[in-house]
Amino acid sequence: MKKEYIIPIFVPHLGCPHQCTFCNQKNISGQAKQVTAKEVKETIEYYLKNFQDNHKYVEVAFFGGSFTGIDVNTQNELLEAVNEYIDLGKVKSIRISTRPDYIDKQTLKRLKKYHVKTIELGVQSTNDYILAKCRRGHTFEDVKNASKLIRRHGFVLGHQMMIGLPESTKLDEYNTAKDLIKLKPKIVRIYPVLVIKDTPLAEEYEKGEYVPLTLEQAVERSKEVVALFQKAKVTVIRIGLQNTEEISDPNLATSQVLAGPYHPAFRQLVESSMWYDEIVGKIKTFNTKVMKVKITANPENINSIIGHKKENVLKLKEFYDVDVIVKADETIKKGKFNISIEKTYEDMLQEEREKIAK
Repeated sequence: MKKEYIIPIFVPHLGCPHQCTFCNQKNISGQAKQVTAKEVKETIEYYLKNFQDNHKYVEVAFFGGSFTGIDVNTQNELLEAVNEYIDLGKVKSIRISTRPDYIDKQTLKRLKKYHVKTIELGVQSTNDYILAKCRRGHTFEDVKNASKLIRRHGFVLGHQMMIGLPESTKLDEYNTAKDLIKLKPKIVRIYPVLVIKDTPLAEEYEKGEYVPLTLEQAVERSKEVVALFQKAKVTVIRIGLQNTEEISDPNLATSQVLAGPYHPAFRQLVESSMWYDEIVGKIKTFNTKVMKVKITANPENINSIIGHKKENVLKLKEFYDVDVIVKADETIKKGKFNISIEKTYEDMLQEEREKIAK
C-alpha cells in the first residue's frame, strides 16, 4: 500500500466573499499575500525533495480560502502549475477546499479536467440560524445541493464542521453530524472554535458576548460527533486545527489565538477520552472487583489508550483503583482491544490470608 503525502498550499481568504465572525485566514496561515503559479511549483519542488518514500501517493491540497471563488483564470493557472507534475507522474491528484455556494456543474467539469480528486466543503453547521449568526453567507440548502453535485460528478466529498460556534449547543453539533452523514461524505474535519485575533468573534469575546468552550467541553462535544461519523464509516481526517507558530498557546507572543480550547494534541485528547470510556465500560462488565487489568491493542492505538501524559492510566487508578498494563499486538485490528483480569480484590485477600497462615 502506497503511503500518502499531502503538499499543502494556502490561499488565505482568497476568493472568500464574506468575513465569517471566527475567521482570519491570513492570521491563521501566517501568509497574507496571494499565491502565484511560480510559488506553487516552488512549494511542490521543496516537498518532493524531502519525501523519502519512493512508493508514495502525492496529492497537492489548496487550503485556506474558497478556491472556486477565486478568479477563474487564477484558478486555472494554479491548477495548471500542479498539472505539470501530474503529467510527469510526480503528483497524482489535487484536493481543494471551498464554499458550498461556489459549486456548480460548469465549475465541477473544469475541476475534473485538471485532475482535482477531492472537494472539501466548509459547512461548519447545518443550522441556518447559527450560519447567519456567524455571517457565513450560505444556508444548509446550499450544502445539500453542492454535496449532491460533487458526488454525482465523481469527486471525493469532504465536509468540515465546527464545535462551539456562537449560540451552538451540543445538540446542534450532534444534529449537524447526523445531517452531514446523510449527504454521504467520505471524509470530515472537526474544528473546535478558537478565538483568533482581529476577527469579529474576538470583539464579541472581549465584550463578553461570546464565551468559548473550555478544553474539557470541546473534547466531550467532539468525541460525540466523532463516534457518529465512525459508526457511519466516515473517515475523520482531522480533529482540531493544525498546530503552527500562529495556532499555538495563547500565552506565546507569536500566537494568533486569543482564547478557546487550544491544545497541541487535541485529537489525542478526544480519542483517548473515547478509549477511556470504552475501557471503563468493559471493566464494569466484570462480575468481580478488579485491581489490575491487561489491555492488548494494535501498536497504533497504544498512545491513545494510555492517554496524553498517561492520563487514562492515572484516571483509572484514581477513580477505580485499577492498575493497567498495556501491551502492543500487531495481530489485533486497529480500533479494537482485548482486556483481561490480572488481579482481583479476591486475589489480594487470598494473598493476605496466605501470608497470615505462614
